[in-house]
Amino acid sequence: MANDAPPRWDRRMQQRLAHGEAAALGELYDRFASLVHGLAHRVLGDERGADHVTRDVFGYVWEHPEAYDPRHGSLRSWIAGLAHGHAVSRLRRAEDDGERPAAEVEEKVRRASAAARADYIVTSMPAPLRAALDLAYFRRLDYRQAALRLGVTEDEARRRLRLGLQLLSTAHDAPRAVAPPGGGAALR
Repeated sequence: MANDAPPRWDRRMQQRLAHGEAAALGELYDRFASLVHGLAHRVLGDERGADHVTRDVFGYVWEHPEAYDPRHGSLRSWIAGLAHGHAVSRLRRAEDDGERPAAEVEEKVRRASAAARADYIVTSMPAPLRAALDLAYFRRLDYRQAALRLGVTEDEARRRLRLGLQLLSTAHDAPRAVAPPGGGAALR
């Protein structure tokens, strides 16, 4: 999606935030707070820390809506990257304060990075692949049942599942560089 125009909603939301429209922040929060909190909790393993990251991310978005660059992906991806970056920074600060051993922190960062990449991959894949994975893994349908639901042949359902799984398998590749909070480079 890096070269595609962002969805109209993303562009409009950025404009509303840039104009200081508080209702826009509320709408954005309603739409993405569970994503931010979930990613932060996955990294930190701490409810209170995830709450702090969620507050920090939406505070940053409110104060810096111009930091979102639509050429690099969706608003959702940018916010997920901010959440991941803020959570990793918080985790590393805990390491620096001696609260956690370095090896434990790096392992948590590695696992959380793979989970964040998997989330990004799933949300970025074409809708037909995403629908096939949803039916197979979240609704526990076999490929025949998925084919019926999707209105495609069994071969096409298998192909979609195979492609979706191949894309997901790349989530565990070497981690990408994680930008400091606000950098927005994570998940690109």
